[in-house]
Amino acid sequence: MSFLNLNSILLILFFSSLFSIIFMIWKKLPILGNGQILDDTGKAFFELPYLKEVKHLTVQGAKKHGYSLLVLIVRSYIQSTNFLKEKYTEIKTKIKERINKKHENGEKKEISKFLKIIGDYKNKIREITHKIKNEENL
Repeated sequence: MSFLNLNSILLILFFSSLFSIIFMIWKKLPILGNGQILDDTGKAFFELPYLKEVKHLTVQGAKKHGYSLLVLIVRSYIQSTNFLKEKYTEIKTKIKERINKKHENGEKKEISKFLKIIGDYKNKIREITHKIKNEENL
């Protein structure tokens, strides 16, 4: 079990937001108590002196990193496809080598005499049963 479960995290978030709302109201309360009405529509809590420069540098940095990310993605795509092609050819050659091991020097391996005799007997029995079935149908 974790130290903080979901319920305790939700309670912490709720009380932290509640305290922040109370703090904001408490900060504005003396001004309203004097009878002054605030018009905060045009004010900002902080001002950036060089907002256009910051925006320009941010866009420039984003473009630079975007291009480098694009190059990285294309490079990784090409490298992965080359890697897969190499592995495919390796596996293909291994399969061909295993097939060639079964057929040494391009010729089939000699089957043992016992298995050859059993195969011949099976073929003879199959032929005989086929002949019997043909004679019964006539």
